[in-house]
Order: sequence, then structure tokens, then C-alpha cells
Amino acid sequence: MVVNENAEWLIDRALSEDIGSGDVTSQYFVPSEREVTALLVARQDGVIAGCDLAHQVFLRVDSSLEIDLLLQDGSRVATGAIVMKINGSARSILTAERTALNFMQRLSGIATQTQAFVKAVEGTKAKILDTRKTTPGWRSLEKYAVVCGGGENHRMGLYDRAMVKDNHLVAESNIAELQHAIATLKADHPSVEVELEADRLSQVGQFLTMQDVDYILLDNMSLAELREAVGMRGLRTTPLLEASGGVTLQTVKSIAETGVDFISVGALTHSVKAMDLALDFVS
Repeated sequence: MVVNENAEWLIDRALSEDIGSGDVTSQYFVPSEREVTALLVARQDGVIAGCDLAHQVFLRVDSSLEIDLLLQDGSRVATGAIVMKINGSARSILTAERTALNFMQRLSGIATQTQAFVKAVEGTKAKILDTRKTTPGWRSLEKYAVVCGGGENHRMGLYDRAMVKDNHLVAESNIAELQHAIATLKADHPSVEVELEADRLSQVGQFLTMQDVDYILLDNMSLAELREAVGMRGLRTTPLLEASGGVTLQTVKSIAETGVDFISVGALTHSVKAMDLALDFVS
């Protein structure tokens, strides 16, 4: 990944909160002249993400460190795989260790979780999407990790897709007003896509009669309802249909088999388990 301005700010902030006025443990208990080789190792099977971030963390602490990235983001690894090798000051490596691992463990956890969902729907046309249920400030990083795991990104924020949900629909008095709002948006922002949320099949039927609707979100529908919604669209290729709500690894395959185009999964980012990574000194 390209470490952008937001990522650089997060690195600086993370190092600042961890180091504070100084790493007293390394300063008093590790000789200043000690040089070591450290290996960043996977302690479980998974998908790696965040290598460039970790690289930058180490260099931000000490630009003289020599770092070899042995694997790229998106690589599937087995327990014991060496991801990165760092040579240089033991003090510097220890100071940067936790921040580097924090970034990589969370992002690799997201990539690993995403790949599990992607593999679960193999053989169907459904694609796995993330949501906006991300750690504040980390959205671009976490959505990048989703891509590393083989998933796709939904909208980045409120600005790049209009997603009209149940509370928005309550504010609209009728379909004619909703259609007018869509037309106005498209006139002002032609590149912005429109997605309408339906929680019942009667809404799906209404939305299928409208113009300029790019997606219909099928919210918390049963498998039978999802299949019927797909059938209602018939041979049309648009609008695209997205299933959402309570999706798990145990249910995602059956949801995909209904014929929907996308399945959005908040669990990719909002409650993921960090991947077990460690830094081991070898000399």
C-alpha cells in the first residue's frame, strides 16, 4: 500500500502515545551499542496486511534500520512464516515493536477474516463487501485490508454514494418525491451512485420501477425473500442487489446461492480478531 498522509499521521500519533517522553525500559536495560537481527513472524495461518505501515514505523523510529520485506500484503501465510527481517539497533527495534505489530495484527486480522468469507462464497457470483463500521480514523487502512483479503470496498463515506436507508425513507412522503430527489442528485453529481434500502419485497417492486437506482440493499431478508427479489429483477442486470444484515460465515454461502450480486459484512472490520504476529530476536 502507499502510506498516505492519513497513515503517516496515524503512525506519528501511535508512536507518540506509546513512546511519550521516552522508552525508559530500552534506555536503561538495553545497551546502546547492541545490534541485533529481528524477525517478524506469523504465529498462525492467515493473510498478511500492513507490511508497508510496519516498515514505516520502524524507519520513523530509526532511519538507519535495515528492513527486508519478505512477503507482500495479501500473501497467505502459514504458522512460522517470516514476514519481515530488521537489522540494527536493539533499542530502536524494541521501541518500534508494539506500534508496528498493532498496525499489522489488526489489518492482517481483517484480511484473514475477509478471505474466509470470500472462500465461503466461491462458486457463486456474489462478492463480499465491507461497510462503514470501521475504527474511527482507520477507515482507509481497514478497507485496504479488506481488499488484501479478496473482498471489495463499499462506499468510503457519506460523500461517494447516496445510500437511502429506512430513516431517510421515512422523511420522504412518497415515491414521486424520492424519484425527484434522485434525479436532482444525479444532475448535481452524475458520478455518485444511488442505493435504496428495502426491508420488504413490496419496496423492491417499487424501487425496480424507478430511474437511476444503481443498487437495492436487501436488508435482513430471509433466503426465500432474497431469491424472490432476485427473481423480481428478472433478466435485468441493474439495479445490483446487495444482501445485508446478520451475515456470518455459517450463513454467507446460502445467502450467496440466492443469486444476489453483493453481500455486505460489518464483521469484516467491526469485531475482527487480531492475527497473532510476533517479533523474535535471533542475535
